Amino acid sequence: MTGRFAPSPSGRMHLGNVFSALMAWLCVRSAGGKLVLRIEDLDVQRCKPEYAQQLKDDLRFLGLTWDEEQTPQSQKTAYYGEMFQKLMEMGLVYPCYCSRAELHAASAPHDTDGSYLYPGTCRDLTEAERAGKTRTPAWRLKVGDRSFGGVDLLQGPFDQDLKTACGDFILRRADGVFAYQLAVVADDIQAGVTQVVRGRDLLSSTPRQMYLYELFGAAHPGYLHLPLLTDGQGRRLSKRDGDLDMGELRKSWTAEELLGALAQAAGLLEKREAVSAKELISVYDEKKLRKEDIPIREFLV
Repeated sequence: MTGRFAPSPSGRMHLGNVFSALMAWLCVRSAGGKLVLRIEDLDVQRCKPEYAQQLKDDLRFLGLTWDEEQTPQSQKTAYYGEMFQKLMEMGLVYPCYCSRAELHAASAPHDTDGSYLYPGTCRDLTEAERAGKTRTPAWRLKVGDRSFGGVDLLQGPFDQDLKTACGDFILRRADGVFAYQLAVVADDIQAGVTQVVRGRDLLSSTPRQMYLYELFGAAHPGYLHLPLLTDGQGRRLSKRDGDLDMGELRKSWTAEELLGALAQAAGLLEKREAVSAKELISVYDEKKLRKEDIPIREFLV
């Protein structure tokens, strides 16, 4: 098994990020596999090198070591360009000149992640019509009348018709930045990832990624989508929850205490106890994991 943890260095890790890191680490270590660390810094405006170093320090503090580190995404434009070109040569990519406002006016948010169903506005423009556009285009991938899905190790069966769920989706933004869907698949293929463990908020993206794997002639990994950690009001944790970021938590919690609280919240321990990451390997079992979102503050008192 080859797994990965792929955080975005846009701020200090919060407890939800740590939860995903711990579960990805345990899944791989319990199988005797290899863990890859990838810094997902496509958004260079928000992602900072100092955050990446801080993130690695927090992982080491917790004992969540990795076996290999991929080149950060911000340094892989040429590689993504090669993968993008392969899809271009298949005749599946086209320029889209729609503004965000036009897309929002044409369709209501369709997915739980707030994405919009693209109506195919620019798919069949003629060369003359494209030549008349002055706006710098984004680039979209054509989807057909097919469903992609499978069985998630925790959430169970999933299935999505790409045409009715998202429509043709963006591979490269108008500013030249490659989109998450293309980058994450290209990275996982490059690293030989066979098992993806991440938050269930990304489950709706999985069929799009499976489609890309097929186009690139690669086998997609297995998936395990974790419940989200929520605050007291039922909202998923974010970097706005400063009291639950690692900077604040390290002031009053040991690594073992934090890991024990997360293991209990996950369903791996019946009661909270201080425990090291290595000690949790023997109790890890995805059949024990909670499927529903977790109000994490209840496990911190």
